[in-house]
Amino acid sequence: MLHAYLDVARLRVLAEVVRHGSMTSAAAALTYTPSAISQQIRRLEADVGQPLLDRHARGVRPTEAGRAIVEHVTAIERNLEVLQGRLSDLAGLREGSLRLGAFPTLGSSLLPLAVTAFRDAHPGIRLSVHSARLAQLLDMLERRRVELAFLWEYEWSRIESESLDLRVVTEDPTALVVAASHRLAERTSVDVGELAEESWIIRGDDHPVAEVLSRTAEAAGFEPSVSFEANDYQEAQAMVAVGLGIALAPRLALANLRTDVRVLRLDGYAPRRRILLARLASRVPAPAEEAMTDVILEVARSGPDPSVQR
Repeated sequence: MLHAYLDVARLRVLAEVVRHGSMTSAAAALTYTPSAISQQIRRLEADVGQPLLDRHARGVRPTEAGRAIVEHVTAIERNLEVLQGRLSDLAGLREGSLRLGAFPTLGSSLLPLAVTAFRDAHPGIRLSVHSARLAQLLDMLERRRVELAFLWEYEWSRIESESLDLRVVTEDPTALVVAASHRLAERTSVDVGELAEESWIIRGDDHPVAEVLSRTAEAAGFEPSVSFEANDYQEAQAMVAVGLGIALAPRLALANLRTDVRVLRLDGYAPRRRILLARLASRVPAPAEEAMTDVILEVARSGPDPSVQR
């Protein structure tokens, strides 16, 4: 009667005996004793419930059942060699895939630099990027739809989750955007207190930058007068350009800057956005994830200073 479980090691011992034509030669090849080889074959025959070798004076020959086992063991060994090669390619970053989540303002600033550097270094890795809002990125991580995701937080809205492994990539300073014709346009920096009488353009729908303006103004001792609520940063820039007001924005959100606006550094209290790279803490990172993490951190360290006037 065939046992439900067949010992793979014994199957491979049988294959070696058949290949070498004798238990003595197989024992030498496997660094076993002949008696140990004989014992393994007897146990395998007991498991299979039929003889696997015909013993004769000059050695052994496989029975029909023995030949069937050797054929399958040979196929298994070939598959294992192929598997070993693939695992070696994955470890060496010669093949594989990586799914990355990012939010729009990062996708238009740091991310292209990281993608270019990663693909130059590891062209065999299939890289896909999914752009989404913060809540969606967290959901994609939890559902394992991406391996890595960029997240952001402010000091009053820290991301605290035991399920996530978080790495700080960089701090994104808040900058001031004014029209090229504005009285401050030739300046490189401005104190927040000088802006009390200005009209302001903010992001609508309770966007975090509105909270940034509120806290910045409160620290400087004034109540901001809002003249326009924009749907995105490009719309905000357009309204700034025509003189409807001035605006605050994370510096990385200004990678695609209009020619008719200027960016100034803020002196005084202005909350900074912190950029994070997240993965599930329960997962062991694959080589591609670790390589991408290194690339991202290097790009963040060596990239242009986001506070520099453009």
